[in-house]
Parts: sequence; C-alpha cells; structure tokens
Amino acid sequence: MTASKTNERPGTRATLRGFPMSASKARVVLNIVRGEDVNTAREILAGTTREAADVIGKVLASAVANAVTNDAQNADELYISAAFADEGITMKRFSPRARGRAGKIFKRSTHITVIVSRMDDERLEHLRNARSAQVAASRSRRVASSRRRADQTASLNKREAAHEAQAELDAAEEVANEASIEATESDVANVVDESAVGAVDSISDYDDETPAPPDDEDDETVADESDEKSKKDEKKASDDATEETN
Repeated sequence: MTASKTNERPGTRATLRGFPMSASKARVVLNIVRGEDVNTAREILAGTTREAADVIGKVLASAVANAVTNDAQNADELYISAAFADEGITMKRFSPRARGRAGKIFKRSTHITVIVSRMDDERLEHLRNARSAQVAASRSRRVASSRRRADQTASLNKREAAHEAQAELDAAEEVANEASIEATESDVANVVDESAVGAVDSISDYDDETPAPPDDEDDETVADESDEKSKKDEKKASDDATEETN
C-alpha cells in the first residue's frame, strides 16, 4: 500500500516557499515539534536557539490562523499532524581559487510546510486532564507561596513588635534610672545643706562664747597704773636707803 501524497494529507496547512536555508537545517527543528500540540510546539520553538525555529514558528502561526479562520477549528484542540521541508532551487555561484581555478558555491533554499489537525477525543481528554493537573499544581504552588510569604510577614511583624516593646522597656528603665539619680542627688544636696547650716550654727555659738578683746582705752589705763606703781616702789626703795644711811 502506497503512502498518501503530501498534498493529500488531511488538515489545514501553511507553506513557506523559497526560504534561503538548506532543507536539512529546517528538518532538525521540524523533527522536534512534529506530533506535538500547538501550545507545546510554541513553547519548544521559543526555547530553541536555531535560526529555523523563528521561521517555523511563523509558519505554524499561519497554519493555526488558517484553521481557525477557514475551517472554524479551536486553536487549543490542534496539533501538528505533518511537518516537512522540501528542497527548493539551488543557485550556483563560484569563488576564485589558486592557479585560475574556481570553487563551487551552492546557495540552497527550502519549502517549509506545516499541517495542523484536530486531535482525537481520547487525546483531547488526556490533554485536558494534564492541563487540569498542571493548573491545580500551579495553584497549589501559588497558595503555598502565598502562605509562606504570609508566615514570613507575620513573623517579621512579631519580631518588629518585640523590638518595639523592648525599646519601650529600655526607655522606661532609662527614665526610671534618671529619676532615681535625680532623687539621690537631691537627697545628697539636702544633707549637705543641713550640714552647712549646722556648721554655721556651731560657728556662731563659738563666736558668742569667745570674750571680746579689750579696748585701747583700757590698755592705756593699765599702763598708767603700772607706771604709778613703779614710781611708788622706787620712792619707797629710796626712802629705805636713806633710813639705812642715817
């Protein structure tokens, strides 16, 4: 039994003709996405670094648009049923070489064709289940991440509240220490004042008990009396001497 021709394969197609690239380079990328659903194929092409990936992505988008617009298909139910690259025209050029020779240059081109079709019911059910599981897993990851962030925020708030309470307690202790220091200084000042008052009182009592010094007039009177006494003594002594002589 002979295989069906490429132009007889069912599905909606899009073709890019005469693209300046060898068919072998395009086939490397087509082999990766062949048989995949449209969304998965787009993700694969977006992560492929080959030059043919961008071109094949545009051809795939054109095929999907043709299926949606012309055949009223749902884009999420399509897959790549066929993808192939045929050789296009080859331009021959020459480059000069040594001794008058010429080197051949082949500028190849390719025709890229992508055919998309609707998946069967079994594959669609399997794909829907896989997507549901993926959505559920993604949702569970988001919920877990949200809870983890909430727990971190709550712990951070508790830590900040504890720091604030500790700061308030330290401030209250500082105020209490300052108040106690001021009270102690005031008590010491009162004691010093009382001691000073007592010393002043004792000094005043001592001053009251100390006799007052004699005046200058009293000193002169005492001096006069001592002079008169000495004169009387001299006179008496002279009288005694006279009597002894007689």
